[in-house]
Amino acid sequence: MIKREIKPRNYVAYGLCDVLGAGSMAVISGWLIFFYTTFCGLSAVEAASIFAIARILDAVASPLIGHISDNLGKTRIGRRFGRRRFFLLAAIPLLPSFAFMWVSGQHYWYYLLTFVFFELVYASVLIPYETLAAEMTDDYTKKAKFAGARILVGQISAIFAGILPAWIVNYVGGDENATTFLIMGGIFAVTFMCVVAITYFFTWEREPVEEPDVPDKPKTSAFASLKMVFVNLGSTLRIRAFRLHLGMYLGGYISQDIFNAAFTYFIVFALGGSVAIASSLIANTYIAQLIAVMLAITLVIRIGPAFTYRIAVIFYLLGISALLTLFLMFSELPSMYWLLGAVVLAGLGRGALNYIPWNVYNYIPDVDQIVTAKRREGSFAGVMTFIRKAAQAVAVMAVGIVLEWGGFTSGSTTQSTEAINTIVFAMVVGPLILLLFGFWVAGKFKLNKDTHELLMQEIAHLKTGATEPSSEHSRKVVEDLSGWPYEKLWGKNSVGK
Repeated sequence: MIKREIKPRNYVAYGLCDVLGAGSMAVISGWLIFFYTTFCGLSAVEAASIFAIARILDAVASPLIGHISDNLGKTRIGRRFGRRRFFLLAAIPLLPSFAFMWVSGQHYWYYLLTFVFFELVYASVLIPYETLAAEMTDDYTKKAKFAGARILVGQISAIFAGILPAWIVNYVGGDENATTFLIMGGIFAVTFMCVVAITYFFTWEREPVEEPDVPDKPKTSAFASLKMVFVNLGSTLRIRAFRLHLGMYLGGYISQDIFNAAFTYFIVFALGGSVAIASSLIANTYIAQLIAVMLAITLVIRIGPAFTYRIAVIFYLLGISALLTLFLMFSELPSMYWLLGAVVLAGLGRGALNYIPWNVYNYIPDVDQIVTAKRREGSFAGVMTFIRKAAQAVAVMAVGIVLEWGGFTSGSTTQSTEAINTIVFAMVVGPLILLLFGFWVAGKFKLNKDTHELLMQEIAHLKTGATEPSSEHSRKVVEDLSGWPYEKLWGKNSVGK
């Protein structure tokens, strides 16, 4: 592969696409279910079911998108526009669909179809995009910078996702109504189109590895290609580092999905606040997350992702505990200073938990390569998205069911004591369980700068035709990361076949 020089503009351009990734998800996770139940007349279960159905359909489509992007380079379109970057280009005229989700007064099927459509467009961008850092470089530090650029930009966009409703409420005269969210949707839709275009023009892909010609090689049927998608899904889970990585990823992200789904309800109903106050607190949470990402970029390189992850879990748990304490101590809305302190603590943990999995993801295809002797970035991106979205669908649906079971009344300006206690329970207990799970998994995860460097050396060693490890220490490291005995590495197994 001809190595191209990576300049600051390339890091920025790569990171900008996460305005779509993190920005849209911040808006959706923070406001969508609240919008549905407050301004659209949907029950908590109906609102959560839209989210769950869209995520499940998206989760099924995601591995297929990853598989297609892995193979698109063999086509004329892939050679012309890039097997990954073609998806970014094709999605640009479809991104205004984000604004259509925020039209009030429609029926259930309108909201379901608009959300499903946007989710599929979103996945068609994000899955190929997630492979680009690994496409552009093999260097550990440069990959860490790409991940850092992505998460930093994502956190900045999430800040605006939090604070825009408050700004719009003030601009339109102080009325908290559905127009606030429609304006926000339009602003973000235009922004998404711009940033995806910038990412397309300032990124690139590695030269495809030419496969040896096989005489009379049979053409792969559509059914066989679809079957291969699920073979890849199962085979990626046979890589030990990836399984542990998923545990950390889900522990950090799903805990936030549950927290986000309940937080606005918590501020408005449990503490007696308003949409503007919730908006301000969400924005400050994301500001703290931005600071945490900048700190985590350095900490991950110096002390490793696993230890940094555990520190982040502790901060997030402290923030959740502080919010619970304020609810128990005050019978009316507490001082904003106390609330800000609590959300800043939570944000410091959340920012690092957002960064670490996407930093680690960039090195997982390297671990897979020593097992399979292949590069399968697209397959891993698809599987990560599939598992996260399936789990997220279940988590958010569970929040909706719990709220309705607890007596939550859609459209009401006040809630019963039972409903309020249920909101608090959902916001505290769900994240607590998932964070403790992630903390436990992180203790088993050994991929870091030193072990990755040794892994890459061992890959180079195997490329020379070697069949024995370069040292016993190397053997132990690659066997721990891969979960396979050394003698079964470099394609001498059934993974991905």
